Amino acid sequence: MIHPSYVELMKKVNDEHTLVGEEPVVNSRYSIVCATAKRAREIVDGAEPINVKNASEKKALSIAVEELYNGDLKILSEDEVEAKERELQELKEDLANDRYAYEKYLSEDVNVNTTAEA
Repeated sequence: MIHPSYVELMKKVNDEHTLVGEEPVVNSRYSIVCATAKRAREIVDGAEPINVKNASEKKALSIAVEELYNGDLKILSEDEVEAKERELQELKEDLANDRYAYEKYLSEDVNVNTTAEA
């Protein structure tokens, strides 16, 4: 049997990640089971455990439950996921723009240096 139980885990996750008056992050056993199973699959596929002692001696599901219970992972709502994805896309676009500007700067600098040498 996995400790803590899903009831304790749901309570802990909702207490830590829900402000007064907000809807709980985890509304059902199904939600908490899906979240832990998804994280366990990530661990099986090679993701590093977060702040788990003796992780090499534990199974992936036990690690996932412990991470959620300790607050090392946060379950996001659909709105939060969409916002994070938009933020990530904006960062990628900014990086691409910065890289383009840097490469353009380098090519202009090379042209200036070769013209000065001639």
